[in-house]
This record gives sequence, C-alpha cells and structure tokens, in this order.
Amino acid sequence: MSYSRENVLKAKEIFALKRTDAEARAVERRRELADKFPEIGAIDRELARTGEKIFGAIQAGHDGIDARIAALREENELLRRRRALLLLAHGYPADYSDLKYDCPICSDTGYVGIKMCSCMRAELTKLGYESSGLGRLLDEQTFEAFSLNYYPPNAVERMRYNLQSLKSFAESFGDGEAKSWLLFGATGLGKTHLSTAVAKTVLDRGYDVVYESAQNFFSDFEAERFRAYGQEAPASTARYFSCDLLILDDLGTELSSQFTVSCLYNILNTRINQKKATIINTNLTQEELRRKYADRITSRLFGEFRPLAFTGTDIRAQKLKG
Repeated sequence: MSYSRENVLKAKEIFALKRTDAEARAVERRRELADKFPEIGAIDRELARTGEKIFGAIQAGHDGIDARIAALREENELLRRRRALLLLAHGYPADYSDLKYDCPICSDTGYVGIKMCSCMRAELTKLGYESSGLGRLLDEQTFEAFSLNYYPPNAVERMRYNLQSLKSFAESFGDGEAKSWLLFGATGLGKTHLSTAVAKTVLDRGYDVVYESAQNFFSDFEAERFRAYGQEAPASTARYFSCDLLILDDLGTELSSQFTVSCLYNILNTRINQKKATIINTNLTQEELRRKYADRITSRLFGEFRPLAFTGTDIRAQKLKG
C-alpha cells in the first residue's frame, strides 16, 4: 500500500489529537468526581502515590522486598475495588473516569506494534477520498451502480468488456505491472462513471489517487509557473507525479498551447518511465487527438495506453428524458 505522505502526516495529527482529547476527558472526569465526592478524591490521591511507595519499598533493602511489593499491590487492588463500589453507589459506572480511547485496539496511536491498525487505514482511506478530487461522486459512481441497460444492443458487449477490464484492473491494482488506459468516446457514455469507480476501488485498497479535470490540471501547472516568477500560487503539481494512480478527465477541453503540450508530455513521459498507472478520459477521436497534440504525445497515448472505446447514446440525456 502507498498512502500519500501528506495524508499520512495528516492522519497522525488527527490521532495525536484523539489521544490528547481522550486524556483530557479522563482528567476532567476525575476532577469532577473529586469535587463531588471527597472520599473518591482521597482514594485517587492515594493511588497516585503508588510510584512513591514502590520506590520506598525498594529503598528499604533487598530482604523482604517481594512481600512489600505484594502488600502494595494488594492495597492498591482494595482501593480500586472500594472506588468502584463508591462510583456505583453514586450512580456512576465503575469505569466512569477510566481513560477511554476511540479505538481500544491501538489506544488511538494508529498502530499495533509496527502494524497499522484498521482504524488508521480507515482514516487514510477517508483522507484519500477527500484529497482525490472526487467528493460525493465516490458514493454514487461505483461499479455496482454502472448499468448496461442504457446502451443499444450493438454497444452492450463492448461496454461489458470495458466494465470488466477496468473492474479487474482496479481490484488487482498494485499486484503486478501498472497499466494505463485511454478511455475515448462521445460525452455521456460512462467514462467518468467507470474511472470514478476505479478511483474508489483503488483508494479502498490503500493507494493514492488523484482525479482531476484537464482544465484544472493545466491551471495548476500555470499557477506553478507564476510561482516561479515570484507570484503567490497555492497549487502544487507534485501530486500529479507522485500519486499511484492519476486520472485525467476531459483531455482536449483545455485551451491548447505550447505550454500545455509541454506539461502533458512531461507528466505522461515521467509516469511511463516510473511505471505509474494513468487513466485519461477524452471525448476526442484518435484522429482528433493526433491533430491536437504533438506526435511525441500521441505516440505515448497510443503506444503505452490501453484504449477502450465508449459507444452508445448519451446516458445523461436519456435519464433527463426518462
């Protein structure tokens, strides 16, 4: 698995705050009990002296140390039982002031030994959803929600092949050689839906996914260029190079220039050389792609990417009519 460094750092901050909050809540509950019930406060103060008592037992010499430690242990156990009975008598659960973490398995550290806890993986997946750029689409555009009923008979088999190919790719992501895909066809035929479904499945497997429109993608590179000239720009293009899976939507809708062509070549060439997976969605035909982009780009798109043609009738228009 390869969670982004940014999300890992963010998750660690979240878990550190969880621990701090849990500890603060426990202290507050102890103070509450001590204020309301002086006897419980006295027991807590006595238990707090355990370390001091142990040190005194050790200082008394080696002879009889085991008996002294055993006596202290028994004394503490009696105090805890008495405290629990007092809490119950006052209508509180016996563990009312215990330190309670959200995750009892890892005590809100995110790890059990050196192994990542399931709660940390869940948090990283959630952060991956947020940083992927897909938002609520991840809940709606899944493989299970993709229907072949909107496609005409002559397109169903092709679309079933596209669905099965991308589903298999997503479910086995990271197990073997990275693949890249070129999804092309007219608007409203399911390219965004299936690439979103891929993103969700890959995120759930613990990998870092970035999904961005071509227009925003090139805008980020433009902003970074201005930053190089000394102007402030919040965007960072590093995520496009470092993520495990990059999904670039609506390629061809951007205003083309020598700069955008150079950016596109750079990202494609870098990711191919680093053997990182990329999915590109476009409404352009192969011939239109050839006319719009330089040969060094189209040669990579048609040589390194697996093409999937999307055919049929605009599904969005069908849903509006229906």
